[in-house]
Amino acid sequence: MEAGVEELMPRLLPVGDWDLAEDFDPTVPPRTPQEYLKRVQIEAARCPDVVVAKIDPRKLKKKQTVNISPKSEDEEGWKKFCLGERVYSEIDTLPNNENIGIDYIKATVTSVLEYLVSWFGEKKFTPELGRWLYALLACLEKPLLPEAHSLIRQLARRCSEVRVLEENKNEEQISALNLIICLVSRYFDQRDLADEPS
Repeated sequence: MEAGVEELMPRLLPVGDWDLAEDFDPTVPPRTPQEYLKRVQIEAARCPDVVVAKIDPRKLKKKQTVNISPKSEDEEGWKKFCLGERVYSEIDTLPNNENIGIDYIKATVTSVLEYLVSWFGEKKFTPELGRWLYALLACLEKPLLPEAHSLIRQLARRCSEVRVLEENKNEEQISALNLIICLVSRYFDQRDLADEPS
């Protein structure tokens, strides 16, 4: 391999230089891993440095894909593209339609948070649950919907209960619970749920 190419594509596996052997037959399978690597090296050396495709432009015009995205200045087109025809057609009938997408996302995040908080009330805390709760808290935006306020308070109280009842004092689990309590109390301004400074 040339020195310039070696800098761009350094060798990852140690393979000695291989002279193109007279008895090299690409139809015969390699017998050892070293022979396989040397065979790959020989095949790579036979490839040209630059390859140019020969394309017939007439064939391209016949088989082009359709560009379905609207032009950047087409606001209505983008609304249809992002929201879908059905939701877009219902926008005019809904009040305060400027924030329908954001309100829909907030409501969805709140619904999923409600499901998981309810489940957490009956089940034990798991790392997967912690990741989902963290992700949903990260999706919540201030100002919170009233339902979200109630849910995050309920979540912080449940985390405090589980933390107190944690028998083996699993540090990873305690840290995850502490993080959720901290997010609810500090970021979402539920200061009465915060831990007392020690």
